[in-house]
Amino acid sequence: MELIEQAYQVLMTGALWILAVLIILSIIRSVLGPGISDRIIAVNMIGTMIIMITAIFSVWMDENYLADVCLIYAMISFLGVVVLCKVYTGVYLQRKHIKADLRAIEDNLAKQGVEMQEEEVQE
Repeated sequence: MELIEQAYQVLMTGALWILAVLIILSIIRSVLGPGISDRIIAVNMIGTMIIMITAIFSVWMDENYLADVCLIYAMISFLGVVVLCKVYTGVYLQRKHIKADLRAIEDNLAKQGVEMQEEEVQE
């Protein structure tokens, strides 16, 4: 029984070290990422790895409340990524001078159709 517990200790310690290295690499990617989408994905990966670390600690320390913390953190992380994507979409549309409200869908489609026809004429 001691051998199995030692194997679990080594496995969990190794997993925590690997996740720590991956978090550091994701932080570097989020800082150096060439695009905002790369940064959003890196932040999402960091959140996911923190959830995994918390789950490993929950098993390691035999504390059931940490599983609840994992679920709450997962919901907050998901909402954060959704908000970041929404903000990014708004900035992208603003840079492309495309209207972002619901009433402007037809205007946007009409504008894109005109641009597509102009590109075909130029070719």
